[in-house]
Amino acid sequence: MLEARTAVKNLHAYRPPLGGRQGLRLDFNESTIGCSPRVLARLRSLDAEALARYPEREPVEREVADFMGLDAAQVLLTNGVDEAIHLLCSTYLDPGDEAIIVVPTFAMYAIFAEAEGARVVQVRSGDNFGFPLADLLSRISQRTRLIAVANPNNPTGAAVACEVLLQIARAVPMAAVLVDEAYFEFHGETILKSPERPLNLFVARTFSKAYGLAGLRIGFLAGDAGQIKVVRRIASPYNVNAFALAALPEALRDQQYVECYVADVQRGRGVLEDELKTLGLHYWPSRANFVLVRVGSAHVEFIQALRTRGILVRDRHTDQGCEGCVRLTVGCLDHTRTLIAALRAVVEKLRERLEVRV
Repeated sequence: MLEARTAVKNLHAYRPPLGGRQGLRLDFNESTIGCSPRVLARLRSLDAEALARYPEREPVEREVADFMGLDAAQVLLTNGVDEAIHLLCSTYLDPGDEAIIVVPTFAMYAIFAEAEGARVVQVRSGDNFGFPLADLLSRISQRTRLIAVANPNNPTGAAVACEVLLQIARAVPMAAVLVDEAYFEFHGETILKSPERPLNLFVARTFSKAYGLAGLRIGFLAGDAGQIKVVRRIASPYNVNAFALAALPEALRDQQYVECYVADVQRGRGVLEDELKTLGLHYWPSRANFVLVRVGSAHVEFIQALRTRGILVRDRHTDQGCEGCVRLTVGCLDHTRTLIAALRAVVEKLRERLEVRV
C-alpha cells in the first residue's frame, strides 16, 4: 500500500477559511482596492501566443533586482512568499535538523520545515508580543539550520529592529536566517539594504499586499548570490506564471499608485487604533496593514456580528498567546471608516460579552 512519508502524514494542515468570502474582505490582509490600472491594461493586452509559451522569469528578475538595488544573481522570483519558504526548507533542512520560529507567527514556516522531517523549535513571544531575543539565542543548537522571522510579524503586527536580526544571523552562520518582509511597505524599514548583511541571511517579499496582486501569486527571495544559486537548483524554471510576469513590471513602474495606497492604509491604521482605544478594546500597535484585537470569549459572536454587517475579519483565537483575539485588516480609508461604523454597532450590541475596558 502506498503511504506518504511520516513527516507529511503528521503535518497539521493549514486551511484558511476561503469559502463564502462575500462582502468587505478584511480577513486576509489583501489590498481592498486592487492593483494598479496599468497592471489591468497589461493583462488585457496578452494574446494567445503569450499564453502558449513557457514563461521566461529571468528578464523580470533583472527588473526586480534593479528596482531593489540588487544584482540579478541575488534575486529569485517565487510563487509568493510561500514558495520562498518552501525552497529554503528544501535546500537547507535534513530530517532531524531544527528550525526556530517565534510564535505566534505565520503557519507555513512550521509546516514546510516539518514536511522536511525537521524539528520545529517554538520560542514564545515576550510580554505584549515583544521579540524574545535572549530566549531565541538560548535555543540555538548544533542542529539549528533555519530561523524564520516575519518582520512585521503576522498576526501581531510587531516589528523587530534590523540590528536584532543581524545579531541573530551572525550567531548562526551554519543556518539560513529568513526575514519575511511581506508587510514591508506598511512598515517602511528593511534589512535588505544593510551593507553588513551576512551570507546566511535571506529576505522574502510579496507583491500580494501593497501591490494588490495576491491572485497572481508572485514574490521574491533575495540573498547572497552564491546561496541563491544553490536555492535556484530546486526551483522550477516555470514557477511564476505568464500573467504574473507580465503584470509585475507595470506594478513596479506605478509606484505612485502603491505609495498612495500605503499612505491611506497608514492613516487608516492610526484612525482604527484610536477608535479601538475609544471603544475600550485591547489592541497591539501594528506596523502592518492589520491590527490584532482582543475581544475575549465572545470572539466568534463578534466575528459573526461583523459578517452580518458585510465585513469579514479573521479569527486568531487558536494562535499561541492570541486567545480571544481577532485580526482586522486595514484597507483604504473609506473602508476603514466602514469598519469603524460596524465596530461601534457590534461593541454596543455585545458589550456585556466582550473584554471592554470602561
